[in-house]
Amino acid sequence: MGRLHGDLQARALDLAVAVVELTDGFPGNTKGWEIGRQLIRAGTSIGANLCEADHALTDADFAHKASIARKEAAETAYWLKVCVRARIASGDSVAGLAAEVDEFVRILSAMVRKTQSYISRSGARR
Repeated sequence: MGRLHGDLQARALDLAVAVVELTDGFPGNTKGWEIGRQLIRAGTSIGANLCEADHALTDADFAHKASIARKEAAETAYWLKVCVRARIASGDSVAGLAAEVDEFVRILSAMVRKTQSYISRSGARR
């Protein structure tokens, strides 16, 4: 059994698939390809880093991998905003994804804070 509990990994997989599907509708030009590539990279990396965190051998490694997942979620939020501003995707088509990404940022931030606090209190090595 891994370190993560609940449906976080399943939600990350659903998010990754939704991001990939969103980019299917992007225009077939440089703007669509480049922004789509960045969005797919960041949006799929959240789940990949959560998978690594789930299999971390130490608390410090867990916090590090969860922190990377948090950063990728924040980057995904940025690229979703770019999509709307650049008129690659409508605000309506992005709204649900943006809300889920914001939730990931909050959840992962709390996980990292709690783990780092535990490491500090227990005197564990980083």
